[in-house]
Amino acid sequence: MKMQGKVNEGMKLQQLLSYTRKAVDEYQMIEEGDHIAVGISGGKDSLTLLYALQGLRRFYPKHFKLSAVTVDLGYDKCDFTPVSSLCRQLDVPYHIVKTEIARLLFDERKEPNPCSLCAKMRKGALNQEVKKIGCNKVAYAHHKDDMIETMLLSMLFEGRFYSFSPRTYLDRMDLTVIRPMMFVDEAEVIGFQNKYSLPIVKSRCPIDGYTKRQYAKELVQQLNREHHGVKQRMFTAILNGNIKGWPERTVHVR
Repeated sequence: MKMQGKVNEGMKLQQLLSYTRKAVDEYQMIEEGDHIAVGISGGKDSLTLLYALQGLRRFYPKHFKLSAVTVDLGYDKCDFTPVSSLCRQLDVPYHIVKTEIARLLFDERKEPNPCSLCAKMRKGALNQEVKKIGCNKVAYAHHKDDMIETMLLSMLFEGRFYSFSPRTYLDRMDLTVIRPMMFVDEAEVIGFQNKYSLPIVKSRCPIDGYTKRQYAKELVQQLNREHHGVKQRMFTAILNGNIKGWPERTVHVR
């Protein structure tokens, strides 16, 4: 029975690597000699991405280095020691950037809708550290559900058809952002988290779960329950939508 359990786990990791390889190949995310920083929030998505890229590094034809970076927002009782242990286990250098973003947003500015500003400040701190340690690329852990929810939010609240680009060059920072988990369903990430007992660091944000993104997530789930397959059709619309700024897709017939 033990043997069977190991086989199942191996297949799960293999599936994750297959999805990751597909994204990396089709949107030319990795080049020879890249030094990629994985943005680690401590949540299931970013830890799964760390596993995915470390696994891909073992056999991908283009050689690349990995580092992991966490922006500590300054919440009390937020301990990243388990993440540090995982990075040592995976042999990935780990960097923690200490900030006071949480105090600034909630105590000083008392922001009623802090998400946008928080994301901007967090990305700024992350990008600075990424450049400091010599990386030329940063990997975000946005999965398929994130991309669909972003598209829905853009249509509902901005009146435009948009979603995250698989690969984006930030000319001001001379950094390229990549999203290698774009073909992975959130349900797959949850399965991977449970199977590998990922050391999740729970978000201490007081408005976690009460955002427009949570609304979009629940709306997509409802639509998919009522019209089976609608989520995948929405994702296909994104891939075929000729969204401004997206790189050209290279699909290999296997």
